[in-house]
Amino acid sequence: MQLDQPLLRRSAPPQLRSEAEQPLVIIVDDHAPVREALSELILSAGLQPACFASTREFLDADILDSPGCMILDVRMPGASGLDLQHHLAQSGNPKPIIFLTGHGDIPMTVQAMKAGAVDFLTKPVRDQTLLDAVFAGVAIDAAQRAKARVARLHADRYKTLTRRERQVMCAVALGRLNKQIAFDLAISEVTVKLHRSNVMHKMQLASVGELVRAWEALPAELREKTED
Repeated sequence: MQLDQPLLRRSAPPQLRSEAEQPLVIIVDDHAPVREALSELILSAGLQPACFASTREFLDADILDSPGCMILDVRMPGASGLDLQHHLAQSGNPKPIIFLTGHGDIPMTVQAMKAGAVDFLTKPVRDQTLLDAVFAGVAIDAAQRAKARVARLHADRYKTLTRRERQVMCAVALGRLNKQIAFDLAISEVTVKLHRSNVMHKMQLASVGELVRAWEALPAELREKTED
């Protein structure tokens, strides 16, 4: 593949450069000239590339936890880019993926996009088009990681609640009034208010709106266990 020449010199946004950990753009393509060209382009944009010749080589490197996004070829010896996308989805890793291929078709594009790909581009590709997709992927990854951090924080705090406090939190999040919660749990309204106060303190929440958002951010298995 021949990328546009000269390579577009574009600096990473300030918010990316200020991150404690530099985003990594993982490139998986079985053609060395393509990997080299993409690597130079990513470096010119102020990001860090990591290149692999196959899906297996990438998985063996064990760098999935690194922040950033991926540029995948579709057709490669062994597992394809679409196979890798499916594997990552099944393993619960939603890393943003940009497909870059010289052999794309409409069904393939639809499959990739339905599975959550950031974009599906064909070779040769304009530098600006690819970089736009890369920065979109990095931004998506940053948002996903921030959301996951908040979810973990809420989950850790939620685990400090008593069983009754969890029940009250669930009921409040579902819109139940104090008197309704008291009736449902066969306790007094005063006791419900005490549990609500404890929930707000332990979860470090300032309003019912924050409580609802914290509840919705909890892993599904924690919410379901409380609702049973």
